[in-house]
Amino acid sequence: RMAVLPLDDVEIHYEDSGGSGAPVLLVHAFPLSGAMWRPQIDALRDRFRLVAPDLMGFGSSSAPRDPGAYSMAAYAAHLEALLAHLSIPRAVVVGLSMGGYIAFELLRRGRAGTAALVLADTRAEADTPEGAHKRSDQQRRVLGGDVAGLADDLVKALLSPRTLELRPEVAARARALMDGPPPGYVGALEALKRRPDSTADLAAIDVPTLVVVGEDDAVTPVDAARRLHDGIAGSRLAVLPGAGHLSSLEAPDAFTDVLGGFLQSL
Repeated sequence: RMAVLPLDDVEIHYEDSGGSGAPVLLVHAFPLSGAMWRPQIDALRDRFRLVAPDLMGFGSSSAPRDPGAYSMAAYAAHLEALLAHLSIPRAVVVGLSMGGYIAFELLRRGRAGTAALVLADTRAEADTPEGAHKRSDQQRRVLGGDVAGLADDLVKALLSPRTLELRPEVAARARALMDGPPPGYVGALEALKRRPDSTADLAAIDVPTLVVVGEDDAVTPVDAARRLHDGIAGSRLAVLPGAGHLSSLEAPDAFTDVLGGFLQSL
């Protein structure tokens, strides 16, 4: 069921599968929405309580016009408020891409709320100067009215060439999930550019952790996932064949199997 959490400055829309299973917070990638987790919610809702919010600026949630309103800390504060609203003191936090950066922020803000961690197609490092420059170019495209063109280009950049060639329906689904308001794009790109480097935080992560990456991920490649795995003591690493950066959409059955097995092991 979809529901709304009104906060001081924004409304956050979210899906809560309900039930008595262990709570799992699913944090989506840029520039998609909580609906990207549909395959996992449908497959796992009988065993776990899955909460999938639309982050500020995405899906049905509010999209403030001020880019300065967006940061990993702001996203994390909204998620903390959502969990408190749902009377969930501890959740397994699953973050894909930008969702992973927000998961690091949640850990920095208060380790007690994170029961376990899944870091999918993400990295610990901050943007390089070149990466930040590219995001500034993308912001200019959106402000110039070309959000649709940017979304088209992002589909090509984020998905595996195999997905693009052989499974056009997955590419179409990913593109549909990117139909968000321009201020959300500009704000998220600002947050991504300014996010802190989390490398120094890895050694302190002491909750069960699963690292997942698509074998064809060109954005946060397997090497980045291995650095996470090497940096987090006791973590597990799963490389999903044939998937790119949006592995939960591109290899939904494999992703769900790996996630479900990890959750069951807790």
